[in-house]
Amino acid sequence: MTEGRFWIVVNTHPRKEAVAAVNLENQGFHSYCPVVRRRVRHARMTREVLRPLFPGYVFVDTSASSPLWRPVLSTVGVRALVLSGDQPSRLDGRFVEALRAREVDGAVAATLPLYRMGQKIQIEQGPFDGTVATIIDLDEKDRLIVLMDILNRPVRVHIDARHVSPA
Repeated sequence: MTEGRFWIVVNTHPRKEAVAAVNLENQGFHSYCPVVRRRVRHARMTREVLRPLFPGYVFVDTSASSPLWRPVLSTVGVRALVLSGDQPSRLDGRFVEALRAREVDGAVAATLPLYRMGQKIQIEQGPFDGTVATIIDLDEKDRLIVLMDILNRPVRVHIDARHVSPA
């Protein structure tokens, strides 16, 4: 299915990925802007939002037999193309298919987390080496928020996920 097909990478104006994608679709190009779910905290409220997986970039599907890519340059929201010399760099269609295969409810899902909330873990490095704690929250930056007993009091601690193992 991907033979003879490639994607070109379009650089967009800041935070204009959706605008560029819509305008490219209106011109007859098939575009793809993969998004991920992020937790955003503002004014003590946390909500989930969709953000581009590659901020500032959109992929445009073009076939090898139809190299008409110059109209992309004049599309509203598009800044430039990623070029190799004077031709657009080609991205293998299997890359985009792999991203789409990981989509859940319209957003690219991260790899399955190794840990889950409520799980007991053991800290393996640092001053708390050997301490058992309970995961109370998962941070998207590969950090865990754990609850541990320090001096007979429960304390929240942020720990890098690389420094723990399942208890």
